[in-house]
Amino acid sequence: MKRKIPKFKSEDTEREFWAKHDSTEVIDWKKAKKVVLPNLKPSIKTISLRLPESMLEELKLLANKKDVPYQSLLKIFLSERIEEELHISKA
Repeated sequence: MKRKIPKFKSEDTEREFWAKHDSTEVIDWKKAKKVVLPNLKPSIKTISLRLPESMLEELKLLANKKDVPYQSLLKIFLSERIEEELHISKA
């Protein structure tokens, strides 16, 4: 018989509880189901990227033709190439 999860007055008290207790005392993980959260935005990390000026100008020209910001176009290009490389390595 598992213990019941207590009601918490605040996130701080809940955080303290879980820091001191094992979740297996109150949750039967064998009955857990995988949850998909499709509306979550992925975490984004800012990076510094050095590109030759000519490459950046060409990227901006392409982005302008497609009417998208050049950084968005760069992300699209990277995403497509990563997917392609992963597909090749799985074959």
